[in-house]
Amino acid sequence: MDAAFDKELADNFGIKFHNESLLDEAFTQASYVNEHPGHKLKFYERIEFLGDAVYELVVSEYIFKRYPDLPQGQLTRLRAAMVNEQSFSSFARECHFDKYIRLGHGEEKANARNRDSLLCDIFESFIGAVYLDQGMKPVVRFCEKVIFPKLDAGWFDEFFDHKTELQERAQVNGPVAIEYHLLDENGPENHRRFKVAVTIDGQEYGIGSGHSKKNAEQGAAKQALKHFD
Repeated sequence: MDAAFDKELADNFGIKFHNESLLDEAFTQASYVNEHPGHKLKFYERIEFLGDAVYELVVSEYIFKRYPDLPQGQLTRLRAAMVNEQSFSSFARECHFDKYIRLGHGEEKANARNRDSLLCDIFESFIGAVYLDQGMKPVVRFCEKVIFPKLDAGWFDEFFDHKTELQERAQVNGPVAIEYHLLDENGPENHRRFKVAVTIDGQEYGIGSGHSKKNAEQGAAKQALKHFD
């Protein structure tokens, strides 16, 4: 593996692989292996399979302990926000994983290293490689540094289904009318900004804004949920 990558992992995350072949495997796509048949290389898919399970366990345990009062349905939705292609590909880019993927020439020309689906796979395979090389604790430390602070920063809000949660909590004692009203829309066509209010039985409970009506509605629902804490 690239010496620069080794240095980044050590400097940024305190990770130094004992078995670097695991790291090589985790960042090697099948197209690269196919173009180097005499090198007896392996590609990432088996390690990705393991990494997916390890990461989901780490995240599940973390949010289970951090949010002791959240019911199972809300925990499931939050985990889904943290365990999906969009999140994984963003994490991979943030960690510069895209720079170190080993691709075949055809995939390189097709700009595969910027493909969300591949970056998602690579992120999971990295987690699997760390686990195989060093066990669970370094995986947890990596997540504590890269992933979990994003909960406090509201990074997962756009993935979290506040509208469904509001509906469940508002209707716990019976049906109510929940409606979303567009209050304002402004900005250029390619950068619109929407402002939405949510009412429950005609009473305003929250206002949200965003670059789409959907995001603005989620923001309004999130604010409205404060009335049910």
